[in-house]
Order: sequence, then C-alpha cells, then structure tokens
Amino acid sequence: MASCISTPSPSFRLQLTRKSFIAAPSLPLYHRSKCELNRRSLTFKGIMATGVSVMASTLTSQAQPSQEKELERLAYKPEGYNYWKWRDHKIHYVVQGEGPPIVLIHGFGASAFHWRYNIPELAKKHKVYAIDLLGFGWSDKALVDYDAMVWRDQVVDFLKEIVKEPAVLVGNSLGGFTALIAATGLPEFVSGVALLNSAGQFGDGKERKTSEETSLQKFFLKPLKEVFQRVVLGFIFWQSKQPARVESVLKSVYVNSSNVDDYLVESITRPAQDPNAGEVYYRLMTRFMMNQSTYTLDSVLSDLSCPLLLLWGDLDPWVGPAKANRIKEFYPKSTLVNLQAGHCPHDEVPELVNKALLDWLATLTPQVTLQAV
Repeated sequence: MASCISTPSPSFRLQLTRKSFIAAPSLPLYHRSKCELNRRSLTFKGIMATGVSVMASTLTSQAQPSQEKELERLAYKPEGYNYWKWRDHKIHYVVQGEGPPIVLIHGFGASAFHWRYNIPELAKKHKVYAIDLLGFGWSDKALVDYDAMVWRDQVVDFLKEIVKEPAVLVGNSLGGFTALIAATGLPEFVSGVALLNSAGQFGDGKERKTSEETSLQKFFLKPLKEVFQRVVLGFIFWQSKQPARVESVLKSVYVNSSNVDDYLVESITRPAQDPNAGEVYYRLMTRFMMNQSTYTLDSVLSDLSCPLLLLWGDLDPWVGPAKANRIKEFYPKSTLVNLQAGHCPHDEVPELVNKALLDWLATLTPQVTLQAV
C-alpha cells in the first residue's frame, strides 16, 4: 500500500516499522503482508473512482465472523506457479480459469498468494491472473531504482504479452495505484479497474521547488545520511521479517484475524529470505516511498476512462472511508461498496469481495478482443 518526503527521520522510520512495514499483507515489504505503509508513513493511500455499474452507487456489506461453507483456497507452492521473463527479470504469476480476463495486483509486501481466496472463486467465470510486482513475492528482487512507472510498465507489458486482450485490473493498496496508472498507460487493454483500499494521495496544489545542492550537502551530509539510513533501515528490515512480528502487524490491520494463519505469514516472510531483499527494501524506502508525491490520484484519475469500482474496508486503520468518498466525489462515475473490514478486505472477507466484484463485472460491456492486434 506511503510517505514521501525528502529525508526520513529516525522516528519516521521507526514508525514505518511498526505500522507500515510489517503490517498486513500488503503493505510492508516482503513480509508484512499488510497492504499499505501506514497512513502517516505511507501517504500513498487512495482509491480511484470510475465505473459503470448497475449496482447501487453505494452499498454496505457486513463482515461475517464465521462461514458455514469453507472457501476454496489457492494451493500454496513454495516454488511458485508460472514465470515470465520481463526486462531480463523473472516475474511470477498465477493463472486459472477461462472467460473474460481479470488481473489481480497485490499490495506492498505481499504477493499473488494474498489472493488465495479470490482466485478459485473468480476463476469459475473468468480467466484470472495474479501477478507479483518486481521486487515482491516470487518475482526477482531486482536492484533497480523503484518508481511507480516501473510497476506500471510491468503490468502494461504483462497485458500485452501474456493476457493479450482487454482485462479488468484489480488492485489492493499499492497494487490499486499500480492498476490505476496502468489503466491510463494502456486504456485500450483495460476494460475496468477495481480498487481495494488503494494507495495514492491527492495533490495539495503546491508546487515543489528543488534547491541546488551545496558542496557540503553533496560530499558530507548526503553520504552521512545514507549511512545512517542503511543502519536504521537494515535493523527495521531484519525485525519486520520475523514471523511473530509479521503476524502481529497483520492482526492489527485485520478486524477479524481468523485468516491470519501460517499460510499468509509464510507467503510474506519467505520472499524476504532472498539475498537481495534487504537492498530492495532500502531502495523502496529511501527512493520510492520518499518520492510518491510525484504522482497524485487527481492527476491519474483525470486521465482514467474506464469504469471504476471501489471496494473499501471502512475499518482500515491506515486508509479510512473518507478517502474513498473523496475519490468518488472526484470521479462521480465510480461505484462504492463499503465493507466492514480492514486494509485487505479481499483476504479478510473474501466471500463479500468476490460477490461484489462478480456482480460489478457482470455489468461491464464486453469489449472486442485485441489478440489479433
């Protein structure tokens, strides 16, 4: 799921650790499966709005603690499922079912396995893809300069090379914002977007001025700051990938923590064992998280042209319902479904998310396939 200002202070980093990084299945890096970095740390919260829908423009669903019928769950495979070569990097993805395609995009720190209760159900009527973004999950921990455009390009190329026809993009937290910018980057291949407690922030209208770097800053203060950041973030990374810590953070963002189990924790902590995981974490925190104001929800939504569904966990401790309401206000054609759940409603109340998503998908006008293009 983001804070983005110049230099993070020690207190800022520590706060990120406790709430943002190891948070639930979508936020933290490779292990905190929570989807978004905390509200303050990750100002990158946001959902979008757009969409055509025959459903009521605003619905409210109640979470049900117990289920009589156990949902089918995607089998956990330590070796992963399918791999695609993209820019010399190995990208992991899952694909199941037949029908109109859907692409599921996880949040910060999670992976395709975070859609474990959604893939089997959605695959009964759709061809479902779930992709691991570069730097996360079972995809390569590439040593690149992470930026929102990197993931946008990855999803756009995935649509062109693997899906090969118009699809609906569904994203949680960071995956939500990625879905948005991908939809504006390749509109002819995106027939709709669904956001679950999406990341992203609205612009404040202020122009950011960059001052010229002095010799003191360039040769002394900047290197010193980097050393300090590496020490602090190195400790945070080590702490955040501990299973007990991951479980604790997940429980803080799941209102009903019954689905916070060994499967979920393992799917978050396993990728953190990659040799490059620590360096990727450092790059994400010092380069990507600190520069998120470059891309704002209002600027992206202004370029959006497809239907938008907002599936919002109103009890999210990081991204409350006010954000969903603001997105809907900005983009009136969107459909908003309120859920009594936390930051990752697709895993906490999957039965409600699956139904709302399938109902909305049924209202979309089929588009001509682009396979022959």
